Amino acid sequence: MFLNQLITNFLLFICGIVGIIYNRRSIIIVLMCIEIILLAVNLNFLIISAYLDDITGQIFSLIILTVAAAESAIGLAILILYYRSRGNIILNEISALKG
Repeated sequence: MFLNQLITNFLLFICGIVGIIYNRRSIIIVLMCIEIILLAVNLNFLIISAYLDDITGQIFSLIILTVAAAESAIGLAILILYYRSRGNIILNEISALKG
């Protein structure tokens, strides 16, 4: 059972990585893929913590969830401001912010 859960979380992690690599148009999907990666890492911490009967993994999971929530809030706020100024959120055109 332990190995099946780790394999499932690994596949979830790989799906997030593949989503980031193959998606070059929508920044919202990239943010969702980052959240999927963080979810897979959190689940691994929780499963290993339960297996070892240790609370450290659960504490790290709460910290990662807090950071993920802050990252999502800041990312979505930036996207809203960018959409209001440009009218679209195509990822290829965001490089125009540099200059």
